[in-house]
Amino acid sequence: MSIVEKTAVTSLESEGRGNLCGTVLIAEDDAICRKILETWLRNWGYRVIVADDGAKAWDILQQENAPELLILDWVMPEIDGTELCRRVREQRRVSYPYILLVTANDEKQDVVRGLEAGADDYLTKPFDANELRARLKVGVRILALQHDLIHSREELRFQATHDALTGILSRGAVLDLLQRELERAVRPQTPTGILMLDVDHFKKINDTYGHLVGDVVLKEVTHGISLLVRSYDLVGRYGGEEFLIVLPSCDKNHIRQTAERIRLMVGSTPILACGSEISVTVSIGATVVTPDTTQAKEILATADAALYQAKNAGRNRTVVV
Repeated sequence: MSIVEKTAVTSLESEGRGNLCGTVLIAEDDAICRKILETWLRNWGYRVIVADDGAKAWDILQQENAPELLILDWVMPEIDGTELCRRVREQRRVSYPYILLVTANDEKQDVVRGLEAGADDYLTKPFDANELRARLKVGVRILALQHDLIHSREELRFQATHDALTGILSRGAVLDLLQRELERAVRPQTPTGILMLDVDHFKKINDTYGHLVGDVVLKEVTHGISLLVRSYDLVGRYGGEEFLIVLPSCDKNHIRQTAERIRLMVGSTPILACGSEISVTVSIGATVVTPDTTQAKEILATADAALYQAKNAGRNRTVVV
C-alpha cells in the first residue's frame, strides 16, 4: 500500500479532530498498513480496535458491545476477510455491522465476491485517505439510522407491554410472563409466589381529591412496591387500582414477609399530592403454587379469593392461602 502524502493527512487531522464517530475494528495483517489506518482513524475521531489476523478479529466480534463499523482486509492468516464477512452475517445480531472490505484485487469478479460474502462496501489498495474517510462516513450514517430504528422499535415495544401511567408491566404482559414463569419452574421444581394487591378505598380517594391525585397515589404505590421486590420479580398493573406481583422461587414465609413489608411501607408514609396529605393502605392476597400447577387462571383465582378475604376482614391486611 502507498503512503498518502503528509499534507493530505495533516488537513484531514485538523478537520476531523474531536469528531468522535464511534468504534472501528481494523483487521489487517500488514503492520505498516494497520498502523497507517489506525493513525488516520484516531485523528478523525474514531475509537479504534485492531487485530492482526482474522481469528483475533472474530474473537473480538464475539464479545459484548462488539464494534459495528468494520474494516476487514481480504487476505489474512487464519480467517480471511470474505469468510469473516460470512460469519458476521450468519450471526444475525440485533444490530447490523457495517463492513468495508479492503484488498489489492480490483477485478470486478473480486468485487462481486466480496459483496456477495456480506461486505457493504469495497475499497482497493492503495487507497486515498479522503476516499476512505468518505466511505466510513457512509457507514456511520447507515449505523446512525439503524440505531434510530432500533430505539423507535424498543420504545414501541415498551409502550405495548407497559402501563402508561405507572411504567410497570401491563396486564397482558404480566399475565404472559406469569405463564412463562410457571412453565419455567417445572424443570427445577421451584415454587412460585403470587401477590394480588389492591389500594383500599381508591374510589373514595378519586371522589374526594380528584383523578389527578388518584394517579399520583397509584404511581407512589408502584414506586414503593418496586423498591421492596427483587430485581427479577415481576410487577404489573392488573386492573385500575389492583397490582399483580410474581415472585419466582418463593416459599410461604418469603411471600408473607414480602407482602407485609409492602403493606407496612404503604400504610406508614402518607402520600403528598397537589397539596394534600393522603393516608393510603393496601390489602393483599397471596398464594404459593407448586411446580405441578401450571395454569395461570387457576392460580389467579386463588390469589383473588385471598384478596377478597383480606378486604372482607377489614382491609389493610395480608391473607396467605
